[in-house]
Amino acid sequence: MKTRILTTALLVFCSFIACFAAITGLNGKWAGSVKITQDDELPLVYNFKVEGDKLSGTVLSPDGNDLPIADGVLQGNEFAFTVKAGKYTINHTGKYYGDSVIVAADLEGKTFKATLKRDK
Repeated sequence: MKTRILTTALLVFCSFIACFAAITGLNGKWAGSVKITQDDELPLVYNFKVEGDKLSGTVLSPDGNDLPIADGVLQGNEFAFTVKAGKYTINHTGKYYGDSVIVAADLEGKTFKATLKRDK
């Protein structure tokens, strides 16, 4: 019985460590673009910083300013945060896949999705 409990505890601990190690790979600069209209694309640059289950960092605005990431949380390989851009608060959700990140930004009821790759 003790062996079974110890084995279960060890598996849970190892799973936690593996998830934590995987999501810390989100740290760093990620770039991509999002289609705003049929003809217009907006470049995106996110700089993520992972600290435990908290996510911070910046998002590069179209005018070249860094906007801080706020209320960033991580759960498994998924994350969520907000960015204030002028009078707008833009809610973001995302999923980390190791070699790419999918980010969805909700602005006034419209969702924009983008695939980001690590920026070198």
